[in-house]
Amino acid sequence: MTWDARLWGALLVVCGVIFLDGLDVSMVGMSLPSIGADLGVSLSSLQWVVTGYVLGYGGLLLLGGRTADLLGRRRVFLIALAVFAVVSMLSSLATNPELLIAARFVKGVAAAFTAPAALSIITTTFHEGPDRNRALSIFTTCAASGFSMGLILGGALTEVGWRWTFLMPGPVALIVLLFAIKLIPNSPRDNASGGYDVPGAVTVTGGMLSLVYAVVGAEHAGWVSVQTFGMFALAIVLLAGFVAIELRSKHPLVRLGILRNASLRRANLAILTVFGAYVAFQLIGTMYLQNLLGWSSFQTALAFLPAGLLVATLSPNAGKLADRLGTETMIIASMALFVVGYALSLRIGPESAYFSTVFPTILLLGLGFAIGFPALNIQAVSGVPDHEQGLASGLFNTSNQVGGAVVLAIVTAVISSKSDGVTTSAGMLSAYKPGLAVVTGIAALGLVVALTGLRGLRSRRAAEEAEAAELAAVQDELAAEEMTPAA
Repeated sequence: MTWDARLWGALLVVCGVIFLDGLDVSMVGMSLPSIGADLGVSLSSLQWVVTGYVLGYGGLLLLGGRTADLLGRRRVFLIALAVFAVVSMLSSLATNPELLIAARFVKGVAAAFTAPAALSIITTTFHEGPDRNRALSIFTTCAASGFSMGLILGGALTEVGWRWTFLMPGPVALIVLLFAIKLIPNSPRDNASGGYDVPGAVTVTGGMLSLVYAVVGAEHAGWVSVQTFGMFALAIVLLAGFVAIELRSKHPLVRLGILRNASLRRANLAILTVFGAYVAFQLIGTMYLQNLLGWSSFQTALAFLPAGLLVATLSPNAGKLADRLGTETMIIASMALFVVGYALSLRIGPESAYFSTVFPTILLLGLGFAIGFPALNIQAVSGVPDHEQGLASGLFNTSNQVGGAVVLAIVTAVISSKSDGVTTSAGMLSAYKPGLAVVTGIAALGLVVALTGLRGLRSRRAAEEAEAAELAAVQDELAAEEMTPAA
């Protein structure tokens, strides 16, 4: 397949969305300590600035993917991107934590419609195989580039004022929108697939909100309190209700049969651990460098930058690597790098030297993302028919964001329980290390999930070898018949 200028233009515009997502996440991460100091927000409340966005994003992604299939990917992409731009600029005006968190939630909802539309535009435009793998590699490279640029911009802008980090994505989104109007091709509506599953969207979003609130609130209410048990029970009821609705709905938000795809299941479980562990690690790392070592926000940005640069440099070749090695091998390798990287971070001390403690972790995480993230994107949509690409994309991105929300809530609760009333460096360090231990454990779970793919890999290879042997036998038989003289 030859890629002409218009096809390249459409791909780069769609990649602008994942660039914006990376930009936004890293910029806000750099500004969290400044937000907490300016608005007087505690750590347990501060994490909702991140979690609000993640929940809006993850909670509505499935509906976003479904809407893209029903209304047309181009239309959904343009409308949601416009909302994202406007809310980005308005969020910079927030004067209290509640307004800021609400704006972040709405912004996450807008991203929930742009992300699956963007990914499904790619997967329906490029045929499965080398072309799609190449396009998805470029897609993930743009994510890393956005993350890297967000670190630098976030660090620099926070020095001026944290509100600039919330404002910056707005104008960038408007520029992407202008190009998208010209370059994104029209896509047909899937009129045969029915309507919307609003009850499903409400129950799954409510269930996740209840789950995260239960974990976060347990720090103050207690893990065995009525509030905590009540919120966990509500989460279970809502999520069970979601499954029941999907099984009975004529037009489900999630056709549960799609989960029979083993590759899709593994990709979703793996990305849940990958994003969850990293979001929590970034929060701990930022707090550690700024609050404990006294680094500025810009210095902190430079500390995280090597990981983003590695991903941006190496990801373009991930498609070719996937063609040669297979996604399962790449994912296992990346998960192993994550486990080792996070385990090394446990060596931090009150006066640690960056290059001997933090830097090795950053390098290993960068290599892990460069190898694993493109492979997970490829695996998540492999073998899925075009009319369900929006659903597959939505599931993958939902797992990504849900992992971020839940793991961040757990790690924040662990740190807060250890740091309440602590003011000394040694005390803060003793709070950060258990959080890093949880992050390492989550990464180890991801490695276990990835290793289960070896059985499927062996089965496929055995089937391919058997098929090749059968074909060779048939060819030998035909050749023998041709050589046998006619009676």
